[in-house]
Amino acid sequence: MTPFPFFKRRPKLTLGSGEAKASSPFLAYTSPGRPVWTPRDYGALAREGFQRNAIAYRCVRLVAETAASVPLNLRDGAGQPHPLANLFLQPNPEQSGPELLEAFFGHLQIAGNGWLEMVALDGLPREICVLRPDRVRIIPGVSGWPDGWEHDAGGVKRRIWRDTATGRAPICHLKLFNPADDLYGQSPLEAAAIAVDIHNAGGAWNKALIDNAARPSGALVYRGMPGAERLSEEQFERLKAELTQAHTGASNAGRPLLLEGGLEWTSMSLTPAEMDFVEARRAASRDIALAFGVPPMLLGIPGDSTYSNYKEANLAFWRQTILPLVSKAAACLANWLAPWADVSLTITPDLEAVPALSGEREAFWARLETASFLSVDEKRVLAGFPPLNSNFDQVSS
Repeated sequence: MTPFPFFKRRPKLTLGSGEAKASSPFLAYTSPGRPVWTPRDYGALAREGFQRNAIAYRCVRLVAETAASVPLNLRDGAGQPHPLANLFLQPNPEQSGPELLEAFFGHLQIAGNGWLEMVALDGLPREICVLRPDRVRIIPGVSGWPDGWEHDAGGVKRRIWRDTATGRAPICHLKLFNPADDLYGQSPLEAAAIAVDIHNAGGAWNKALIDNAARPSGALVYRGMPGAERLSEEQFERLKAELTQAHTGASNAGRPLLLEGGLEWTSMSLTPAEMDFVEARRAASRDIALAFGVPPMLLGIPGDSTYSNYKEANLAFWRQTILPLVSKAAACLANWLAPWADVSLTITPDLEAVPALSGEREAFWARLETASFLSVDEKRVLAGFPPLNSNFDQVSS
């Protein structure tokens, strides 16, 4: 490929009599083409967003790993731990509990849909596995709601159905809100796809500048003497070879361009102010972080001063993004597992085990300690501990 796209040999234009038409100065004008956006399917979003974009990759990893680090308390109606909680400690032979939840939340951020499958033996749950979103298809019933699911992996299709008698479903589907679809969710990455494309395009532009000696596009204009307005074929080929060898590539960056008589360099690029990709990429980075609910300060994006310090940004990330996501997932898992347990189940995030919220807990305990109108047992219950007096419930009632 010619490193200077406008430097191409053009054939002579001839008139009807066969005489060569005299060359004359001309202006080449190009307008921006129509933008090409990434398709909104799982494969394209995963490839262009997660695999090729550092900001989106970090956002997905940050949300998925942080949400998976929150311990879940699974208890029955009497408030006692239930044996199904062991499934989240060792869900299957290939994954640990945090690994399974990280994949689950990661798929949710990329596809807007998270899928889990229950593997049961003799009606007893044995394993939980994560399913890739692009391999699962919902089979709607007459009412339009899901009656079953079809899983396609490696060309092997299998259909999985809900047991209408017991209400047990082998598949758990957690989806993010999608106003345009009743069955599938919309991912943050889809909302950030335009910003991802801009960020990727800016990186590709910078890489192209490095590969082309960081030199803007331009043209060499030959202004010869009257009667010799064109280079000979030999001169043209020699000049093109010299430009390719001496002025292309990162190793030749900054090398001066020596022009012979009659040659002038004319820049054909937009001004730096018009093509400020650095600031455009920073703005796109902030848009990507906004879609995922990640404060830009946590990603090291310069120019963002919404929060006075890192601690406040981290606390906002937990309160506004992680805890709502984990609470929603916990409620979904409780509804899914309850028919398998044959009892009512509650799954709640263990906020006491979250170090980022320790400051809020200490402030809350300090307020309880100074609340003179509360008894010791009332303070313990509000703090999440059992009362010392076994008859506290009867007394309070």
